[in-house]
Amino acid sequence: MNFPSPPGEGDSPKASGVGRWGMHLTKSGRRARDLRNNMTEPEVILWSRLKTLRADGFHIRRQAPFRGYILDFVCFDRHVVIEVDGGGHGEDQQARHDEIRDGVLRREGFQVLRFWNTDVRKNLDGVMYSIRDALGPPPFPPRSRRRRESPSPGGEGKGDS
Repeated sequence: MNFPSPPGEGDSPKASGVGRWGMHLTKSGRRARDLRNNMTEPEVILWSRLKTLRADGFHIRRQAPFRGYILDFVCFDRHVVIEVDGGGHGEDQQARHDEIRDGVLRREGFQVLRFWNTDVRKNLDGVMYSIRDALGPPPFPPRSRRRRESPSPGGEGKGDS
């Protein structure tokens, strides 16, 4: 049985390709982790806003592996993929790759939203509006508006006389 090395000895879990729970990561899992650790500025900006959707019940993952691709952001429950593209995505070869990738994702039932880096930097509210529209209604009411059932006075139930 192997035990972790004492602090300061051996490889760190991240360097050895071991994930959060001691599981070995696949090649795409390692690549996704590296991308999460090295997000572009527009991805960081968008992620900071996407995280706020958790309060409404949306579970959005960042840099998630799927079918050999790494998705910038994805809500698997709602089948929505969100991509943030830099200038390289406008070039012919990359644009063809994106078309093929988007086709694969659409066949899997996903809606793909693509935003340019400049859109995220200069029109973040508009980007978030488009994302919220694609996600649809929240799975449950926001926490501040959630109605809580209060216990009946004296602990009596409705059927008690």
